[in-house]
Amino acid sequence: MKATITAKGQITIPKQIRLRLGLKKGQVLEFDETSPYLLAVPAFDEQEMRSTLGCTEGRLPGTVAEWLDETRGPVPDDDR
Repeated sequence: MKATITAKGQITIPKQIRLRLGLKKGQVLEFDETSPYLLAVPAFDEQEMRSTLGCTEGRLPGTVAEWLDETRGPVPDDDR
């Protein structure tokens, strides 16, 4: 699949790739300047992410470890 960079340095991400990656209009991408190839990943809003911290406090029974064991199954003690 190919795309052409415009004189302004813009590029259109082909629809097939946008659909496969779940990219939406207005979504921000971050580019990795250290990568030897073009690498862009969806950016996340750190403030929005942090706003969810503690949102389940008092709503989940037991400790985090107990909740994880319940949702994904117990992990053998030697692997912890």
